[in-house]
Amino acid sequence: MFGEEYTLVAVADYILGLQKGNTVSNLSSTRALKDITVKHGGEYSASAVGEVNVVTLMKEVNAVIGGEGNGGVIVPALHYGRDALAGIALFLSHLAISKKSVKQLRNTYPDYFMSKNKITLEDGVDVKAIFAKIKKRYPHAKFNEVDGLKIDFENDWVHLRTSNTEPIIRIYAESNFETTATNVALRLMKDIKEVMQEVEEV
Repeated sequence: MFGEEYTLVAVADYILGLQKGNTVSNLSSTRALKDITVKHGGEYSASAVGEVNVVTLMKEVNAVIGGEGNGGVIVPALHYGRDALAGIALFLSHLAISKKSVKQLRNTYPDYFMSKNKITLEDGVDVKAIFAKIKKRYPHAKFNEVDGLKIDFENDWVHLRTSNTEPIIRIYAESNFETTATNVALRLMKDIKEVMQEVEEV
């Protein structure tokens, strides 16, 4: 399957092949967009989750293409908003000009696998305290706290963020291998449960 995460990657590949520039997606989107952007000589930036956050950062870095991993494509040459029809048209144009099948096109991009999970929060849980304790468990990782907590390991990443609509922490993990992505997510879920217990005991 091509997968929703790779819709933006393919469209960005097409746009950047015509026009050099920068790209933006949110912190929960695949690393493949960064790889494609760097390949074309541009710079990639990550925003907080949400279309308005992606658009704001796109304007700041003068991005030529952006969007979110759910398949949402934002093309500023048209307008600053997700546009499914523009995404379809650009994807099909890329497919036609490349003279590749969908499978062949997908095979030109790096393989990443994502694991999406969630943990239910009890009332009154101090999420900031939980994230602070999680950071201490991974002193050699890189952290981004623009939206929850994103932890970048050497080959994998995990993004922890609270939902705006439900009392949960969403856990998105990505790696080169499906089993690794699952294991990273499970490890962080175990960490969160242990830390929640520690916070409750204090």
